[in-house]
Amino acid sequence: MSTPRVLRPFAHRNYRILISALAISVFGTGMWAVAMVYQVIALGGGPIQLSLVATCSSVGLLAFVLLGGIAADRLPRRRLIICVEAANLVAIGVVTLLALTGLLQLWHLAAAAFLLGVGAAFFFPAYSAILPRILPAEDLLAANGMEGTMRPLLQQAAGPALAGIVVASFSPAAAIGWISLCHLAALVILNFLGQELVPDQGTVASVSAEDEPPAKRSSVLADLREGVTYTLKTPWLLWTLLWAVVSVLIFIGPIEVLLPFAVADQLGGDSKTFGFLLGIFGIGGALGALFTASLRLPRRYLTLMLLFWGAGALPIAVIGFTDSFWVMAVALFVVGATGSAGQVIWGTLLQRRVPPHLLGRISSLDFFVSLALMPVSMALAGPVGEVVPIWLIFLLVGLALPLLAVLALTFGGMLKDEIEHPLERKLEPVEPASA
Repeated sequence: MSTPRVLRPFAHRNYRILISALAISVFGTGMWAVAMVYQVIALGGGPIQLSLVATCSSVGLLAFVLLGGIAADRLPRRRLIICVEAANLVAIGVVTLLALTGLLQLWHLAAAAFLLGVGAAFFFPAYSAILPRILPAEDLLAANGMEGTMRPLLQQAAGPALAGIVVASFSPAAAIGWISLCHLAALVILNFLGQELVPDQGTVASVSAEDEPPAKRSSVLADLREGVTYTLKTPWLLWTLLWAVVSVLIFIGPIEVLLPFAVADQLGGDSKTFGFLLGIFGIGGALGALFTASLRLPRRYLTLMLLFWGAGALPIAVIGFTDSFWVMAVALFVVGATGSAGQVIWGTLLQRRVPPHLLGRISSLDFFVSLALMPVSMALAGPVGEVVPIWLIFLLVGLALPLLAVLALTFGGMLKDEIEHPLERKLEPVEPASA
């Protein structure tokens, strides 16, 4: 009996180690989201102080994510990932010690949040770049789908739930102590990670000696310029990133800022109703990622990816009209599932089609453009919602995203490109990496 496609990456020892450490670290990140809030409150802070601490994490991420991509292309990725996890442990460990001794201050939390954001900026480009070096090409879709399934379950559900229990039963400091143990466990596990092995990828951007970074290093700015130049000269990549920039700008604000008002005005719901709907959105994302991970990469991979993102966003249009909880829940479930399914294909495309020596930089650039306009979107949503009916905003977003997807497909020449660059083909079986 053959192994289900979604489980095939687990045949490789390095992947089992990496995904185990990531799962524990992500779980700790989910706990931090709750523990940090109540630790700020315990120190006498209010909404302004909480916003400041939370913003420090975003600032650290955005300020360093492009540098993190360059580092992922310049440095050994295994060592980089281990160093990041060690830095996370130090940051949380110091906060734990200060909290338990009664010496913790708000600026300590802000500094720790900033360092965690910096760590994420270096970790995720390195993680994306190391996967093609420890897994064969045919397992990358499943590996990305597994991450897409794991993240909402652990970071958005299980981690916050446990943190809430620990905070209520003991204290915020106790929850932060548990987070320290998570990072310690992840660090120990990562030290068992073997050296990067390059299987026979059989991909468009296959790994070869010529793809490796030259012995003579260029400057950081030159490395960044090389990544940007590659993006500008690669239509499918450029137009997908442009789609992402615009979609983040028009999508995040309505979901994060205006949806609570729609829940209150149309459903008569409260924070519990809103939280439950966000949970359904996250479950949809997890199941969408798991479903995609169970399939082969489609022949029309660019078309299907943008179809997921574009047509899958149509249910947003009904959110502003319905007074039914279940209609709103189904709409959010579909949007979450299709968005996550498209994201799994996208992550796999970067690993399959971007030259290996550029993968860290392109991944960080993708991360940067996806996050840069999130605060702008949230800042604009409130004022726009004061002058434009909420139902009209959701309607326009639901109709605009499919149109933008069609434009990206057309101007990016993707219908022709995906045929000229097929990715799914029969590959020779690769023995599981044992190092």
